[in-house]
Amino acid sequence: MDDLDDMDHRIVTALRACGTDPRVAGAARALSWAGEHGALWLAGGLTAAAVDGPRRGAWLRGTALTAGAHLVSMGVKRVVRRPRPTHVTPLVRTAGRHSFPSSHATSAAAAAVAFGALGVRAAWPLAAAVCVSRLVVGVHYPSDVAAGAALGALTAGLGADWMRGGRP
Repeated sequence: MDDLDDMDHRIVTALRACGTDPRVAGAARALSWAGEHGALWLAGGLTAAAVDGPRRGAWLRGTALTAGAHLVSMGVKRVVRRPRPTHVTPLVRTAGRHSFPSSHATSAAAAAVAFGALGVRAAWPLAAAVCVSRLVVGVHYPSDVAAGAALGALTAGLGADWMRGGRP
């Protein structure tokens, strides 16, 4: 585990250094802010539900899966209680003290799976950008982000039939 911890620390240090560029820092802050509590994804899903009447139910279920994945990640955080990186200066404030898994990554991956299934091609690149932003702003380790993304993708994947109108 020491090798993983060492690699986690080195990667956060390297990516946080990218945040010394004001343009990179600004973009990372904006993505982190937009992804707080899944807001970007929830707003996108609800907006799509409002304008895409024929698929309103699928959009609402995909949004619910995204919110559910986020809530699961918050529960896991309370159990694991891994502290956030302290060896770098963060560029943003966080809602909580715990790092594992990244709830931003969880909701981003859940939305990418759910909304991607509805044809939103930008969901995956935007989700990846949100995930990387958490490293650039220095508030997560790569393993936090990877675990969060896996949790989100798994949660949305398990609910895929329900999202498309089947039973849970």
